[in-house]
Amino acid sequence: MHRSSRLARLQQGVALATLLALGIWVFWSWGRPWTQVLAGLLVLGFGYAFVLAWEFLAVARVNRLDPTPRAGVLTMLRAWWQEVRTAPQVFSWRQPFLWRAWPDEDVAAAPGRRAVVLVHGFVCNRGLWLPWMRTLTARGVPYTSVNLEPVFGSIDDYLPLIDDAVRRAHQLTGRPPILVCHSMGGLAARAWRVATPDADERVAHIVTIGTPHQGTWLGQFSHVPNGRQMRLDSRWLQDLRQREAQRWSQGSYAGFTCWYSNADNIVFPASTATLPGADNRHVPGWPHVALAFVDEVLEGTLELVARET
Repeated sequence: MHRSSRLARLQQGVALATLLALGIWVFWSWGRPWTQVLAGLLVLGFGYAFVLAWEFLAVARVNRLDPTPRAGVLTMLRAWWQEVRTAPQVFSWRQPFLWRAWPDEDVAAAPGRRAVVLVHGFVCNRGLWLPWMRTLTARGVPYTSVNLEPVFGSIDDYLPLIDDAVRRAHQLTGRPPILVCHSMGGLAARAWRVATPDADERVAHIVTIGTPHQGTWLGQFSHVPNGRQMRLDSRWLQDLRQREAQRWSQGSYAGFTCWYSNADNIVFPASTATLPGADNRHVPGWPHVALAFVDEVLEGTLELVARET
């Protein structure tokens, strides 16, 4: 079902190029002052940490006018450090090298249970969900997943992939599954839902984790199609809301649970990750990628799965 991943090949290249650059730097700087060697290693190996620091500074500034309670300085520093630790695990290991682990093909049918469809976000693949897949397997919860490609295409390109994953999940149990979506994946799920006539019969609930439902401040810096679609109140988001309102005159988002954080370094202002009428759950102090692996989010979502079952 998942034979290839262009994103995995891209991230493999980045990871290997970084290791090569580190090796070249050590060889070239051998015999120089250790402070100079260390500074080069930090820049090459942890340069992303400086980018993350800039993001958190932007979060602190932009969230000042948001109704969500603001995160303090220490909370933001902890969130920055958490993301510094989490990012390489996801982008330099799980997604590039382990994305084929826990394949959908090995998931056993479980008639009568409620399956989960895992939908990742921007510049990710199914490897993001490996901790979830281990937990779901241990608890006997069947799942399917997607690789949303083209990586930098339109969000609308992903609808057939989600439709196929929903179909496969239904085949495993005979019941409508629950969609669990991180970041951009939640927008793809909404676009699939409004474009699919029988979506409410095919899906029992939709969970979003750090999804830019109203767009994100960082979207203004993106020039790829799906990035532009995630700009604050973009034309694509306006059209999506209009189509949802036309189809569901009221209660459009009653079937959603939205996890969000006041320290999300990708989706901010914080309240842009909420939906009116949804079960919006604030998890303070957690950054964007790490938010997907918080126990409160995982266990709270599994409680929803059990309740729906």
